[in-house]
This record gives sequence, C-alpha cells and structure tokens, in this order.
Amino acid sequence: MHLLSEREWLAYRQKNKDRARMLISCPDRAGIVAAVSHFLFEQGANIVQSDQYTTDPETGRFFMRIEFDVVNLAERYEAIKESFRPVAESFSMEWSLVEANRRKKMAIFVSKEDHCLLELLWLWKSGALHADIEVVISNHPDMKETVESFGIPYRHIPVLKDRKAEAEEAQLAAVPDNVDLLVLARYMQILSPRFLQEYPMQIINIHHSFLPAFVGAKPYEQAYRRGVKLIGATAHYVTEELDAGPIIEQDVQRVTHQEDVETLKQLGRQVERTVLARAVGWHLEDRVLVYGNKTIVFP
Repeated sequence: MHLLSEREWLAYRQKNKDRARMLISCPDRAGIVAAVSHFLFEQGANIVQSDQYTTDPETGRFFMRIEFDVVNLAERYEAIKESFRPVAESFSMEWSLVEANRRKKMAIFVSKEDHCLLELLWLWKSGALHADIEVVISNHPDMKETVESFGIPYRHIPVLKDRKAEAEEAQLAAVPDNVDLLVLARYMQILSPRFLQEYPMQIINIHHSFLPAFVGAKPYEQAYRRGVKLIGATAHYVTEELDAGPIIEQDVQRVTHQEDVETLKQLGRQVERTVLARAVGWHLEDRVLVYGNKTIVFP
C-alpha cells in the first residue's frame, strides 16, 4: 500500500473529484456489460477501470466493479442514480454508486495490543487510508495517550463479565451515526448478535491465524502444539459464527521447529498488521463484494 503525503492526498482528491464507482451483483446473462457501458456512454462518462467476475456463465452470479469519470459528478450524482434504476431493474441488480472522493467514516476497537492499531493510525496519518477515523474505543485505558496524540477521540469503556450488554450499549452510543466501517484491531471481545445487526458486513476483524485453522482463543499456542511450518493471519467480516465470516485477505509467514510461542507471536504481529491494513483499504476503496460466505475482491 503506497503511503501518500499530504500534497499527494490533495492531488488525489482533486484528480478524483468527478470519479465514481459502481458495484453490481446480479444473475449472469448476456448483455450486462453492454448495458452498463452504454448507459455510462449516454451520461458522457469515461470508463477508467472495469473488473468483472462470474461464478458460472450459464447459471451463476455476475459481479462488476467499474470506475468512471463524469463532469460535475457532485451535482449530477442523484440524477445518475435515478437514471440507472431502469437498467438495474431489467437485470435484477443489487448495486451501488459511490463517489470516489467521499471519505468513509470508520471507528476502531482495540484491547491492549497496539500493533494493528498503530498500523492503521500511521496509514491514516499519511493519507494512505481514504477515511476519517471518528473514534477509537477500547475496553482498556492503555492506548489513550497514543490515540489522542493523533488528534482522535478515545473512549475507554470497560467490559465486565456480568455487564457485557451494558458495555455494548455504551459502545454503540459512542460510535457516531455516520460511521461506515468498524475495525476490530485485536479487540479481544466477542460481539453479540445485537451489536452485529447494527453493522451487517461493516465490521472487519483480524484473526491471528490462517483460518480455518486454529479458530478461537490462543491460536499461536495451538499452532505451536501442532508444529506448524506456516503461521498466518486472516482479515474477515464479522458474523455471529466465531471466526467464520467472509474472508477478505490472508497471508502467511514460514517458520521452523526452532520458534517458540513468543517468537511465533512476534512474527505473526507483522502479518496481522499488513493483512488487516490491506483488507481495510480494499473495503474503503469499494473493492470487496460479499457473496454468501465468500468475497470477491477486485484488484
């Protein structure tokens, strides 16, 4: 992920002020690409990137991510959306139109470990994460000084075993209404179904193993006992089934019999931070489409 300076970020915003992204999912059949392209041509749009994928050309599901430039996008945005509705209905599309220049709002949840949080904060500070971090919420006070040094609000909300529901209500109240994404940056608490219903497919977690191996607690200890030769990390959307949500990104690090549990953890932290950062970046850039319990991640 390229780190943008402040000047580069301003140039990016200027360059993309008239750029939009359209995400499409629908039953596959002939004519979809032609219909979308013709519609954009009629709008005077210039297609700058287009990616598509089908699960099966005959009976499958079709996915498309298309970026285009169109003059005066901000003023024409609602009119373009309304004009596209008949096209979408004719192909039974699930779709969205996004202004590339709009920075999404995100909140970060963290416990005591800081490596994933710091990676996101550094990327945000450099301009590489196209988002506004509205708040960091933690069940521990440890990261308060670090987070506030970035000018970001920090909320310490303790989570007591017999008062978890009360803590979750306080957390939900602490998340601004305009937040698009929640990131669990090694937040070591399980969210309730009530919490997840508020943010369906809008919560990204980093799990410190190469799922589906070593689900649940202490995966590095589990890996050490099995004598693995690879350790990894998995970024996924959070669902009610623990560590089983749609996977966005994974990576691994080769290890040997010489590494003990603490060494595995140290090696794994670097994998965790990069995997989470990639997944969050792709989500913010509208590159991820969910299909069942899988994702289509466009480059």
